[in-house]
Amino acid sequence: MTCAVAVSPFQVVSSRKNATATQSSKEPPISTASLHATTIATAADFFTPSQLQQLHARLIKSGLPPSSSASALPLPRVAAVCALSSPSAFSYARRLFGLSDVASETVLWNSHLNTLSSSPSPADALALFSRLRFAGVASDVFTLSFVLKACSRTPAALPLGRAVHALVEKLGFRSDVFLLNTLVHMYASRGDISAARLLFDVIPAKDVVTWNIMITHYTKTGEMEIARHLFDLMPERSVRSWTAMIAGYGQWKKPREAVRLFREMESAGVQPNEVTVVAVLAACADLGELDLGKRVHEFAKRCSFQKNNVRVCNTLIDMYINCGCVEKARQVFDEMAERTVVSWSAMIGGHAMHGQGEESLKLFSRMREAGMEPNGVTFVGLLHACSHMGLLEEGKRFFRSMTEDYGIVPEIEHYGCMVDLLSRAGFLEEAREFIREMPVKANSVVWGALLGGAKVHKNINMGEEAIRHLVELDPLNDGYYVVLSNIYADAGRWEDVAKVRRMMKDRGLKKTPGWSTISLDDEVVHEFVAGESDHPRIEEVYRGWDELLEKLRCRGYVPDTSAVLLDMDEKEKEKVLYRHSEKLAVVFGLMNMRAGRPIRIMKNLRVCSDCHAALKLISEVTDREIVVRDRNRFHCFKHGSCSCRDYW
Repeated sequence: MTCAVAVSPFQVVSSRKNATATQSSKEPPISTASLHATTIATAADFFTPSQLQQLHARLIKSGLPPSSSASALPLPRVAAVCALSSPSAFSYARRLFGLSDVASETVLWNSHLNTLSSSPSPADALALFSRLRFAGVASDVFTLSFVLKACSRTPAALPLGRAVHALVEKLGFRSDVFLLNTLVHMYASRGDISAARLLFDVIPAKDVVTWNIMITHYTKTGEMEIARHLFDLMPERSVRSWTAMIAGYGQWKKPREAVRLFREMESAGVQPNEVTVVAVLAACADLGELDLGKRVHEFAKRCSFQKNNVRVCNTLIDMYINCGCVEKARQVFDEMAERTVVSWSAMIGGHAMHGQGEESLKLFSRMREAGMEPNGVTFVGLLHACSHMGLLEEGKRFFRSMTEDYGIVPEIEHYGCMVDLLSRAGFLEEAREFIREMPVKANSVVWGALLGGAKVHKNINMGEEAIRHLVELDPLNDGYYVVLSNIYADAGRWEDVAKVRRMMKDRGLKKTPGWSTISLDDEVVHEFVAGESDHPRIEEVYRGWDELLEKLRCRGYVPDTSAVLLDMDEKEKEKVLYRHSEKLAVVFGLMNMRAGRPIRIMKNLRVCSDCHAALKLISEVTDREIVVRDRNRFHCFKHGSCSCRDYW
């Protein structure tokens, strides 16, 4: 039987073929002891093809049929081993199949192709298919589908996949939707999205699987507009369709779109599965959407997802941590029947972000007692905990322990944590020396940590040095210029402040406006921008702030105008401070949220010193817990104090 497919694409060499093709013909004969029934049953796993043929011959001579319970020689497995060996062994495998009258030869080979295509070495399926084609064994739809599946899992197998596509056309299978779907998946998996789309467009009777394949692979490459267009065109959507889109939005940093689509899914009456739950919880974590996250959590409990799926639990922990509910995250963690290193690391890092460094260190001790080995992420959390608490010696000890005790090579994140730890603690010279001795080149995060320390300790020279590097590494980040401007403003060097602003203008940079978001009971997210004037209820918010301000002044509140980087009179500076976004969001929360409920704010920038002082007083005056997630960490204001202990 001839084939139009070229010979070369099918010459895939399998590891088993290499191992067995070089076997000597002078292998030792199998001893009588080798005929033990247990050994015979597992013979295909231990013997070479030559030895298997000897064993088969001995069984025949003994008068026991190969399929009897006494011999239990697994002929299909023997055939599979021989098929991937030498040409003579392949012929032997074909003769073994000739002994069966249960099914056709093609069906028997298909079972092996199916197994190999799903195995850790899918290239073996391609090698077997090559021999089958040259031996003239007929191919059917299943044969080609298994080979295409192997192609989709094998690097550099795209040329072979294209050849199989040609064979699909030649054999007249072009109308088989199952096979065409497998082809689309193969092209997309091997990175040829254009070919996948061309084939998708000409399939006359697309089913839901066809649409799902295309949507899943476009979302994977970040082409969300195209994926959404296809999604909107779908005549029928399955839970997989919705989940692929929701997960895609989350993966490509579009959590608002992910949440919005999830609500559409709910309205359509489609019940989420475990993958959907993970995807929407991740989006809630990015947005700080606590109310929706809680509702999804309740659904996960009703469906036993939390009980049976470690990934769901880990995502729940991350969601609660990022929404400012570290206690709820710890509750999920404590209730887990099985924990992975991801679970431990997330909780250790979560305590650190919330100013609970002692809990991070205690939990690490429990982790080691439980026999769980830490990884690099674990140590990032530990170093953050030490940095936020000012635990310099403990941080140094953990950094050494990474390599000395666990063989973990520090990455740039660990070096950045150490620079942050040293800089915050005021050891700026040591931090600079640490950067110089790093075995890897410092990135913008490392120099940014030094710049932050320079601002805290008002060290102009160190701030200028950090900026020189940051201008080269991350020239379009306006935040660094703003920090340097802050340092100059603290020192009253207004000419230098103006110089920095001119630098920003010359480079086309504008200061990123501060914004804060708050979610109410109805899960609607409200956003406030510094100096806000567009919110429909802004005048009401301003009046609320003025009333609150009087109460704060009675408790000794004096605006810290040093936080304003503009050369203007004190009254104007105070007015700017009163319009900071977190203050507006908190007032809005006090006006609209029921008494006793914590107010949770997300902010895109670091909380300024004046807002930090004001929020501490507001928490005392209103007897309300206020949780603010800023760019660096969480601040939990309660009874007039903050979880960061004013060390941020």
